[in-house]
Amino acid sequence: MSLRSPGWLLLLVPLVALIGAYLLVQRRRGRYAVRFTNLDLLDKVAPRQPGWRRHVPAGAFCATLALLVVGFARPTTEVQVPRERATVVVAFDVSASMEATDVEPTRFEAAQRAALAFVDRLPERFNAGLVPFSGTATVAVPPTTDRNALRSAIERLTTGEGTAIGEAVVAARDAVRMLDREAETKPPPAHIVLLSDGSNTTGRSIEAAAREAAGDKIPVSTIAYGTEGGTIDLGVGNTVSVPVDGPALEDLASRTGGDFHEAATGEELQDVYEDIGSSVGHRTEEREVWQWFVAAGLITALAAAATSLLWFSRLP
Repeated sequence: MSLRSPGWLLLLVPLVALIGAYLLVQRRRGRYAVRFTNLDLLDKVAPRQPGWRRHVPAGAFCATLALLVVGFARPTTEVQVPRERATVVVAFDVSASMEATDVEPTRFEAAQRAALAFVDRLPERFNAGLVPFSGTATVAVPPTTDRNALRSAIERLTTGEGTAIGEAVVAARDAVRMLDREAETKPPPAHIVLLSDGSNTTGRSIEAAAREAAGDKIPVSTIAYGTEGGTIDLGVGNTVSVPVDGPALEDLASRTGGDFHEAATGEELQDVYEDIGSSVGHRTEEREVWQWFVAAGLITALAAAATSLLWFSRLP
């Protein structure tokens, strides 16, 4: 919690002085009472005091002042607010290297399952799109709230040759611009989640694509998926090594303001998707909560008045 007008807290200084004066008065009253040694006569001329009850109205009054002062200081707190028009585009690597079996049953199948779970966890009001890429990149599903269409497209994905990471980023950026008529001039809050297991082998460079995404203020969070020991079998005993190129994907995320993740198993990939889903699901917004302090102050004021009337038949 933070305060937008902390200067008002200076009013607590005289309040503390008032509390100190009250305690001093109460202490002096106790001393005067002890000086009166004829206790039987004192009991007749001065009825028994209500004890702790006499301090309740004063305490409630001081609490009222303290709460009102804090309210004047305009306290704020951070709240999570769902993003309106928010758009998430999943760029999914469908290159042949995704058939590697270093992740069970294959990188491709495990990635499909994680992507489906990620889509299901996105808030309903979010628009989500899909850009599969291998040697080229296409917008398979423009941003939509139709989760069934997105799930069907992910389930129908097949692998191809090449890895055009740069083209995938630009295609995902273009997909964001397809959202509505305002998207060209008033882009929605958007996020690209790109999963790949290899290096950029064709199309425009990652650096050029990153500049375009950063120009539209679209962060690209990347996931390097697989292990260094991944291989694919091309048949006739021909095995090709397909290690993950983490540094290239990390550079892409860094250039666009996104996050970089690594996943070597299906379970790790699922955890990564859940983390990304929570980070793009809301925006943090400061909201003033002074009303709560004022309301609490009014309640304590009523308590002070009620207890004083009930116990002493007078207002404080």
